[in-house]
Amino acid sequence: MHNRFRQRVVARQGQYGLFIVSNALQNVEALADSGFDFVVFDVEHSPSATPALHAQLAALAGSGTASVVRVVGLDLASFKHYLDLGVDALMVPNVETQEQAREAVRFTRYPAAGGVRGMGGTMRANRYGRDKAYYAAAVENTCVLVQIESRRGMDNLDAICAVDGVDLVFFGPADLSADMGFMAQPSHPDVVAAIEAGIRRANACGVAAGVMAGDADCQRYVDAGATMVILGSDLGLLVRSADALATRFVTSTIDPPSS
Repeated sequence: MHNRFRQRVVARQGQYGLFIVSNALQNVEALADSGFDFVVFDVEHSPSATPALHAQLAALAGSGTASVVRVVGLDLASFKHYLDLGVDALMVPNVETQEQAREAVRFTRYPAAGGVRGMGGTMRANRYGRDKAYYAAAVENTCVLVQIESRRGMDNLDAICAVDGVDLVFFGPADLSADMGFMAQPSHPDVVAAIEAGIRRANACGVAAGVMAGDADCQRYVDAGATMVILGSDLGLLVRSADALATRFVTSTIDPPSS
């Protein structure tokens, strides 16, 4: 087992992907060959359920697209659950302190590596028991992404980056803008400037940085040093395309057929 996604994160090689916020197998199967480096299954904000997620992960198999799960929060049982499913990385939302970052890493490690992750025998992650080297190689193949979404997290960024096992800090413009007093304004100049500064600080600490970025801000964040960029979501693409098509035809003035 070699976690190519983590290798690229640690090497700070550019990677671009999408959030998956639908509960649909077919969406993932259709996007698997679009050329994105990764997809992030957003368990935090979507109605994702384990059987559906298992099928979605299977749909990615063989495509070369890496799998990330954004968990609901610091919960040992869910961390174990998703790691046993064989995801390439976990994203932990709203990490604000060094202690929370340490806890996140501890939840992903087996006891031999200083963690508390429970041992699963026959699971998808170890090819249902066939991969005998899985446990020994688990540390180097487990990727931990912590999300910075508040001013408190920003204030503690250097301490969070100092935690051994944090592979990348990911900045969330939507929640950060709300915490900064700019509700629903992720592209507000003060928010963008704060994230650019955060990306540079993380890199200076020796940690990779990522961000959710629309077209307007993407290049600025990449120029600042972001190497993991989420460009949108599956349902966001669907809704925008559907609305644009409807605007062109459905809402245009069409003469009714003559009787």
